[in-house]
Amino acid sequence: MKYRKLGKTGLDVSEVGYGAWGISNFMWIGANDEDSLKALHKSIDLGLNFIDTALGYGEGHSERLIGQVVRERSETVYVASKIPPKNMIWPSGGSAEEAFPSDHIIQCTEQSLKNLGLETIDVQQFHVWSDEWVNQGDWLDGVCKLKEQGKIKNFGVSINDHQPENAIKLIESGLVDTIQVIFNVFEQKPLEKLFPACEKHNVGVIVRVPLDEGGLTGKITPQSTFAEDDFRNNYFQGDRKRQVFEKVQNMAADLNIPIEDIPQIALRFILSQSAVSTMIPGMRSLRNVEKNCALSELGPLSSEQLDILKKYRWDKNFWQAD
Repeated sequence: MKYRKLGKTGLDVSEVGYGAWGISNFMWIGANDEDSLKALHKSIDLGLNFIDTALGYGEGHSERLIGQVVRERSETVYVASKIPPKNMIWPSGGSAEEAFPSDHIIQCTEQSLKNLGLETIDVQQFHVWSDEWVNQGDWLDGVCKLKEQGKIKNFGVSINDHQPENAIKLIESGLVDTIQVIFNVFEQKPLEKLFPACEKHNVGVIVRVPLDEGGLTGKITPQSTFAEDDFRNNYFQGDRKRQVFEKVQNMAADLNIPIEDIPQIALRFILSQSAVSTMIPGMRSLRNVEKNCALSELGPLSSEQLDILKKYRWDKNFWQAD
């Protein structure tokens, strides 16, 4: 496993991290706690040391599993969590006072610490963000108080889906240590302004949705079906499965690789970007943990491969209805 600096936090984090939404038993089918615990332990065995979760993942269930594992390990494992907006508007909405008042920030952080069974959170994040809030409200008072008390070490935000430029003002303000953003072969917009701003201001970059909710696994076909309450029924609604299938087939052909190599190439595309500190794929099985952690040693893609993949930028938003 290779490690990178998480911006000005100074933390050396594994470039392959662990995204813990899928182990929360929320909006996912088949998450088994025993399997999730095994996957978490295996990832740490393989050198992974960064885990991202949230208070809202299964009402703290994900945090409790992670805390159990981290407390059992002797290795240093960095934990990032997220605070939901008080007004529960997703993505961001309302004023800073309505979304992230200081008392809400403190209360949620204390609940996360209780769930985790830890004394501090290495990176505490707002689960949504709007750049209008930079100079609004008392959210910064809450963040500073938590840092002073040692309850959090660093502060970050998770940028709203497909809004990578909606944190530039915050980054330029110097108030934030990390940002979390959607970035993958299809979603390449962060390369334009966000990543340069992060590198200029030494802000750590955590990449989420690295495989486009399964679109870049090579396993989505026009005939794919999901459980009734699986969120992917909405994400891949209508003709979207066929669109994804055709793009991935063409991608494999252009790269001259078998379709089963697409996930590895897609993840290495992310790690080929100097601005990226770590990426957080969801890994609920030992097989996926082993495959994803192993690719760290393969290094960046060639310039020829990167040029091909840049042509597959796809300005879509599957979270919106057709």
